[in-house]
Amino acid sequence: MILLLVALFGLLVPNGLFLYWLLAEFDSLAAVSQDKLALAFILDAFMILALLTVYFQRRPIGPVPWPWFILLSLVGGLGFSLPFYWWLNRRSPATQR
Repeated sequence: MILLLVALFGLLVPNGLFLYWLLAEFDSLAAVSQDKLALAFILDAFMILALLTVYFQRRPIGPVPWPWFILLSLVGGLGFSLPFYWWLNRRSPATQR
């Protein structure tokens, strides 16, 4: 249950801030490309996404395949996808029906 709460927090809080910025304060992609801190954070997030994807591909943690991890990450960020993907793969067989 704690993984679902962390995933919900990761989906609502960081993505809520991102959606607010996108709808209220976004100017252009040129402004984003000039923000070195944002570029460093984006690069870091994609590097971690790639490393975790390779890890989950080589050492599956459960029945849900690794492409779902990528999809969840693109939808809700790593703060959402990692706990939710872990929860999906660690559910008991009785709850997977």
